[in-house]
Amino acid sequence: MIKQETETIAVDEKMREEKERLEQQIGFITEVDKVKNIFRQTYLAYGNRKENDAEHSWHLALSAVLLKEHMKEEVHLEKVMIMVLIHDLVEIDAGDTYAYDEAGAATKREREVKAADRIFGLLPEDQGRYFRALWDEFEEYETADAKYAHLLDNFQPLLLNDASEGKSWAEHGVHKSQVCKRNAHIRETSELVWEKMLEIMDKHVGKGNLNAD
Repeated sequence: MIKQETETIAVDEKMREEKERLEQQIGFITEVDKVKNIFRQTYLAYGNRKENDAEHSWHLALSAVLLKEHMKEEVHLEKVMIMVLIHDLVEIDAGDTYAYDEAGAATKREREVKAADRIFGLLPEDQGRYFRALWDEFEEYETADAKYAHLLDNFQPLLLNDASEGKSWAEHGVHKSQVCKRNAHIRETSELVWEKMLEIMDKHVGKGNLNAD
């Protein structure tokens, strides 16, 4: 009888823990829906409006599958896909900082770390720790996976700028040297992608959408 009661208590406790875990996961899933309302400075390919962070992250995840073959180093695709899907969730609290906004960049790290603490802290401890570790790895930009994730994060807006006739570059008066500086490490990750990026930049310098130096 005592054994049966002990087993029943154990089953009830396990069920309670699973329900609590599910509630935490649902809370996180609901909270990160807000990322759909964080708009970037990059226009969609047809130039009719700017993309939001959710669209950007989805685009990176799809690109991760397609472009892996062009990387110099071997990468873990599943890990990179998760990395790019979560890398901008901090912008729910911190807001989007435009790539060439020097004033915003000065406080970007502080704002985003605080946001990471809160947002990933909504998850069950093990999942929150895993997501936070991937976000930190992305930010540190040292591993092959992080470098690939950054390549995707930088290449995608450049492709959309190309497709939208350099609309965002022109609006912000961006110079080629700024784009090159931001993408300085891409060549180390993929020579082919870097060459394509230079080709696109030069094309838009010629069109007057990107300022020459």
